[in-house]
Amino acid sequence: MIVLSPEGKARTTARRVPALPRFPDLNGKTLGLLDNSKPNADKLEERFEEILKQTFNLAGVIRRRKISAQQGAPKAYLDELAAQADFVISGLGD
Repeated sequence: MIVLSPEGKARTTARRVPALPRFPDLNGKTLGLLDNSKPNADKLEERFEEILKQTFNLAGVIRRRKISAQQGAPKAYLDELAAQADFVISGLGD
């Protein structure tokens, strides 16, 4: 007899990835914003940007918007954010 569990827990061999060191602060850092194109994601990211600019002296902001929430971000966007931004906020909407 085979018993199946409805818990939905997948077996995984994934290993833990260590966290990167945190910045002591965000002054002089470039913020990357990746909008998933859902409704209100842009408003959420605008608010994050506003708060971070009020709190820190950001060097700049790079914004990218995905074509749709159902698709991954284009590799060019990810490469650009990785090369130019010190940290990235990927916004969700709805």
